[in-house]
Amino acid sequence: MKEKINNIKEQINNFEINSDKDLEKFRIDFLSKKGLLNSLFDDFKTVPNTEKKEIGQLLNVIKKLAEEKLEEGQNKFSNQQTKQVEINNDLSLTEEHIEIGARHPLLIMKNKIIEVFAKIGFVIEEGPEIEDDWHNFSGLNFPENHPARDMQDTFFIDKEIALRTHTSSVQVRLMENQKPPIRAIMPGRVYRNEAISARAHCFFHQIEGIYIDENVSFSDLKQTLYFFVKELFGQDFKIRFRPSYFPFTEPSAEMDISCVLCKGEGCNVCKYTGWVEILGCGMIDPQVLESNNIDSKKYSGFAFGLGIERITMLLSDVKDLRVFSNNDKRFLQQFQKL
Repeated sequence: MKEKINNIKEQINNFEINSDKDLEKFRIDFLSKKGLLNSLFDDFKTVPNTEKKEIGQLLNVIKKLAEEKLEEGQNKFSNQQTKQVEINNDLSLTEEHIEIGARHPLLIMKNKIIEVFAKIGFVIEEGPEIEDDWHNFSGLNFPENHPARDMQDTFFIDKEIALRTHTSSVQVRLMENQKPPIRAIMPGRVYRNEAISARAHCFFHQIEGIYIDENVSFSDLKQTLYFFVKELFGQDFKIRFRPSYFPFTEPSAEMDISCVLCKGEGCNVCKYTGWVEILGCGMIDPQVLESNNIDSKKYSGFAFGLGIERITMLLSDVKDLRVFSNNDKRFLQQFQKL
């Protein structure tokens, strides 16, 4: 037994550990369950009682020797790995090229529009994209089977639930839960069942606004939108209002500005009229106020809505609406400096 212990001790001393592989081999050969030291302790059971004390001491010495050699190797290679990490993190080395991303042009434009209206006291309100019939239609003066519902091709989930067709649904929720004065804008994504083309998509983004208080007039609406156009587009743009129809406003209007691209001279974008339509607006129909428990004899208000894509296309000279949702990096990288 003593001779076997001495032979294994000599093997331990002569074993060279020069790599992680050598270290693992040493552990398996000597200290694993099937290793040589474990076999020695198995043989120890057969040693006569008169020799157990002496043999036991020799076994403890050789086990300690093997464990110290393993620990020494582990520390050695652990330090080498630490040094390698330090080299990899050397701040004097040339930096790796990291491609810079960019905010989406629609997000950039949305933030600019919000900033303009925030200057005159409008706060942001948001609501769900899946709406019930009341908030999306009935609360906005769209009676059941009314022809005005055909103006908006809707994605219905069931008879009473649909993807919202406008952010006006948030206006209804706001009127239900807040007493005037109310002054807010509602940015968000909306959905309509339309064929996708260069000028239309099945989803797009809107910002709608509402202002309700005592003695609010159409003049207040016009001055608010004049301020918006001058802040966003510049002082040189002309503005005009045209009569229109929306179920939830009366009177209603659409607002045009002089063409951004041709400055009113006439081009294919403005169809050679010199004007482009950018939003719809009007005074909130008293019936809408009453339906949402607001006294129409005491309060009046106006509402407006615009498409973020249309504004972005005008200011960025983008001709195809589809590029905003194609995730083409070449297109998005053009907006890195904005």
